[in-house]
Amino acid sequence: MRDKTRSGWFVMVLLSIIFSCNSHENITFTESELNIIETPSKVGGEPNLYVSPSDHVYLSWVEYADDTTDVLLFSKLQDNVWSKPKEIARGGNWFVNWADFPSLIAFGSNDQEMMAHWLQKSAAGTFDYDVRISLSHDGGETWEDSFVPHRDSLPSEHGFVSMVPCSDSSTMAIWLDGRKTVGEGMDDHEGGHGHHGSMTLRGAVVDVKGALSYEEELDSKICDCCQTSAVKVGDDILAAYRDRSEEEIRDISVVKWSDGQWSNPVNVSKDNWKIAGCPVNGPSLAAYNDNVALTWFTMDGEQAKVKLAFSRDSGDQFGKAIRVDDGNPMGRVDVVMPSEKKAIVSYIERNDEGAVFKIKSIDHQGVIDHEMTISDFDASRSSGFPRMVRSSDQLIFAWTAVDSSTTSVTSAILNMMP
Repeated sequence: MRDKTRSGWFVMVLLSIIFSCNSHENITFTESELNIIETPSKVGGEPNLYVSPSDHVYLSWVEYADDTTDVLLFSKLQDNVWSKPKEIARGGNWFVNWADFPSLIAFGSNDQEMMAHWLQKSAAGTFDYDVRISLSHDGGETWEDSFVPHRDSLPSEHGFVSMVPCSDSSTMAIWLDGRKTVGEGMDDHEGGHGHHGSMTLRGAVVDVKGALSYEEELDSKICDCCQTSAVKVGDDILAAYRDRSEEEIRDISVVKWSDGQWSNPVNVSKDNWKIAGCPVNGPSLAAYNDNVALTWFTMDGEQAKVKLAFSRDSGDQFGKAIRVDDGNPMGRVDVVMPSEKKAIVSYIERNDEGAVFKIKSIDHQGVIDHEMTISDFDASRSSGFPRMVRSSDQLIFAWTAVDSSTTSVTSAILNMMP
C-alpha cells in the first residue's frame, strides 16, 4: 500500500524546489546581457514604460513634430523589437515638462482597452494646465476624444499622474491637483511661480466608457511638483507621493485604496527633510504578491540619498529604510520587484564625468548583491527621468538621450539570469 504521508511530503519538497528555482531570489545581470535596441524616436523625450496584465511591454513618449506641435506616440515590444509607432494624440497647446511625463496603460486582459494621459494648457497662465485622458477600445488603433478627470474647471496646475488598472473595465488615476492654489494665502515652490493655497492629491476611478466615480481628495497638502507612484497589491491600490507639512518637512507618505475607500496618509520614513521648495523628485513603488518595495530621494541630514524600504503586508507598514546610492545621487528613481525579498532600484548618480544611470539589486535585509551602470547620463533637466520595468526575465529601460541640439528616446533590454 502506498505511503500517502511520505508521498505528500515528497510532493511538497518538489514544489518548494520548483518555486525556489522560479522565485528569482538569486538573479544576476552583467553588461554582456545589456542590449541597446533601436527606438523609433527622431526628436522627442518624456519616455514612459508599462507592462500590461498580459505581460506586454509598451513604450510611450512625446515626439516633437515641429516648433509648435507635440505628438504622443507608443510602441509595443515584440521579440525585442519596438513595433511601428502609433499615434495617440497631438496638439499645439500642450504643457510639455521634463519631469511630468505622459503615460499609457492597458486595463483589459487582452490589451484592447487602453487609456493614455497627457497635459494640455487650460488658460493663458504659464502653469494653467489640465490632465487630458483618452480611451481606446481596439488596442490603440483609434482613440476617442479626450476628457478631463478633475472637474473643478479652474485655471491651475494638474499633473504628475499615476494610473493603475482596478479591473478589466476600470482604472484608478491619481494626480496633483492645484484647485486650492487659487484661494487665499500665498506660498512659493521651485520654478518661481506663486500659489495661493496648497497643492492636493486627488484620485478618481475611470471606467471603459470614461465615466468617473470615487472622486476624492486623498491629502490636503502635499509637495507641489514631485511625481506620484501607484501599484496594485492584491485587490488594493497603494499610492506614494512626497508629502508637505506646515513646517515644510517634505518626506514620503502612502495612502491605500481598499474596499472602495482611501486610508489616511501614513509617513514611511522620518527623514525630516526641511526644504522651502519642491525638489522635483518623487518616489516609486513596485509589488510582488503582498510584498512592496518603495524607493525615494531625500536630503536626510543635509546629504543627498536614495533610500529603499520593504513592506511584507501590502504597504500597511514598511521596514527600516536602506541606503542605496554611492554617495552623490541625483535621484530620479524607479524600482521593480523580481521576487518577494528582492528589489532592483534605478537612479542617477553623479560622478567626475557628469552622471550615470545605474541599477542595484537589494534584498530585504539590505544586502546589495549586484549593481551595474546602464548608461552615461546627461545631468541637465532635458534628460528627464529614466524609466524601468520588468517583464519575465528581462529588465527594459527607456531614457532621454541629449546631444548638443536635440533629444531623443533611447531604450535597452537587460536579460536577468537565475
